[in-house]
Amino acid sequence: MQLRQWQSECISKASKYYRNNRHFLCLATPAAGKTIMSASLAKKLLAEDKIDLIICFSPSVTTSENARVVFERILGSKFDGMLASIGCSLTYQAMLNLDNTFWKIFNSHRVFVVFDEIHHCSGGDFVKGNAWGRLILNNIKNHAKYTLAMSGTPWRSDSMPIALSEYTKSNGKISTHYQYGLARAIEDKVCRVPQITLIDNDKIVVTRQSVQNSYKSFNELFNQKVISYSELLHNQNALKYILGSSINKLSSIRTNNSRAAGLIVATSVAHALLIQRLMTKEFGETAEIVSYKTENSAQKIDRFRDSNDPWIISIGMISEGTDIPRLQVCCHLSRIKTELYFRQIIGRILRVTSHDSERAWLYTFAEPSLTNFAQRLNQDIPHYSVIMDEDSDVDKSKPDKPTDAVGVNKGTAASEKTKNITADVLLTPDGYKAHSTKEKIPSDLVRCDILGYFRQQVIQAFQSPF
Repeated sequence: MQLRQWQSECISKASKYYRNNRHFLCLATPAAGKTIMSASLAKKLLAEDKIDLIICFSPSVTTSENARVVFERILGSKFDGMLASIGCSLTYQAMLNLDNTFWKIFNSHRVFVVFDEIHHCSGGDFVKGNAWGRLILNNIKNHAKYTLAMSGTPWRSDSMPIALSEYTKSNGKISTHYQYGLARAIEDKVCRVPQITLIDNDKIVVTRQSVQNSYKSFNELFNQKVISYSELLHNQNALKYILGSSINKLSSIRTNNSRAAGLIVATSVAHALLIQRLMTKEFGETAEIVSYKTENSAQKIDRFRDSNDPWIISIGMISEGTDIPRLQVCCHLSRIKTELYFRQIIGRILRVTSHDSERAWLYTFAEPSLTNFAQRLNQDIPHYSVIMDEDSDVDKSKPDKPTDAVGVNKGTAASEKTKNITADVLLTPDGYKAHSTKEKIPSDLVRCDILGYFRQQVIQAFQSPF
């Protein structure tokens, strides 16, 4: 098969590196095609009689199965770990169940080990690391013939060192052997150009024991720690707006690309069900839900990949390494607020298709951390003006009825005398609690009304090293 230029470059560099070294680290932007590159490198090493077996470790069942399929296709051999197989594809979790019989194979055979998204495994010479990292350091580091570690997001949220990685003494940054960033991937038309849309509101009123305070943005609201981000994710007014914006965008894209699809990243099963109900009731849209509690979730993801269905809602299932190229719009509604996860989610919508001239759209709320992550990506290209001017980059909407295009309810303030609930978010010391609109507000609760105009700040494009 015809390899992309970066894949050929990386394979060539790794082959030369392996003449005198054992561990190679490749950092390539999400959606660049790391699995195909690693399988092609394995094929080259086999053809040169430098290895006997290949083992691939991945972070999830879905990515592991995808790796198995790709390796079998490129190697032209079984890759299921059974008799006559050239290797196997396993999850990092499965690594914990491997016994000494498995690890002894490293003493009798020349084994090439591929680590997909190696940042899941931590540990180093002076750091104990997590369970997966310790197994790598104890059983693979000094016993494998060669290793290939790959990542699209080369850092950990806990700041622990990544297993099999080296760091420069001058600035403590990870030392790489080959790097393929998003800037070049966009230029090569390997990845779509992403656009991040930050949803904000200019009037949020919080009532606690009859005392009202007004906030002009989500940033102001969360910086003062008035409510939690999880509460906003359950606010039906906010959800209707961000879902409506995402649905409108996907509908527009599908006029030219009928197979384009959207991903909604939810925070829990209950949250996903709320989103699903809102999509059906307010917009007439259907969406499949996949989660760790969903039976046959991997099969449902595979079916969605090959279908023309527009939407899928995921709770931790469609993450790094999951290959659904037709995904082009993402509504990021997870309560996980780390830069690692943020960039991984963006990676789900970057894979090119035959419609590679189209862009990828990520919708999320203008929460301080998420805004900073978006701005940090924007700052990676100072020679571009990627944030529109205030007059052109802000879409203001405040419909009078919930049935309008974006489906937003104004949310009239309740009378202090009756304290009937008209907002849909109530806060207790234990977190979110839903109440009917006829219920009285207990004195220990806080009510949050989103009453102002919604705004959309569009970060039109960005390019970054990763």
